This record gives sequence, structure tokens and C-alpha cells, in this order.
Amino acid sequence: MRCQNPERITDRDCYEANIFDQRPEAAYGTGGIVHVAPVSEPLPKAGDRWNIYRLIMDGDHLIVELNGERTVDVREDKLASGPFALQWARGELRFRKVQIREI
Repeated sequence: MRCQNPERITDRDCYEANIFDQRPEAAYGTGGIVHVAPVSEPLPKAGDRWNIYRLIMDGDHLIVELNGERTVDVREDKLASGPFALQWARGELRFRKVQIREI
């Protein structure tokens, strides 16, 4: 989210909220924002089922909710604006009912 350069989509140039992370460490697993806000406790993996992810970016206030549970609520002003991207690294990932609303 708030990608600074649409030609370069990385976790350093955008806020990245993981959906299903298979890395062995949980610091930035499902529900966290990479390099900004890890989840305090690892959530169950989100794979093999539909999930509801809600991402709220209101000024410097960043909120992540996964299936109704707030996993991140932080203030961060490094990236003030920019487009968002849907990223896939490996495995199978599907999106449906993507909704975008201006706050």
C-alpha cells in the first residue's frame, strides 16, 4: 500500500500486509505490516480458505484487520500517499470482492 514507485514494488517502497506467510519466523507473518508492525502473537495461517482482510490507511494511522480481529493499529508517516498493489510470490492466491473506498 502507498507504493512510492509503481515500477518498483518492494517491502521497502510500500507498506506490505502479508496474507499468508510461510516463513518460519512469525515477526512479520499473517496480519502484520512488514518492517513496520509485527503481530504480537502469530495468528493461525490463513491458507486454504477465504479470509476477510481490512486495511485502513487514514493519514499516518494504519490498521490491519484479519477476519474481524485487529492485528495492527499503529501510527507511521514514512509513506504518506501512493497507489496500492496486489502482490503474489508463490503458491496459489486468489482475490475476490476487492473494495476500495476513500476516507
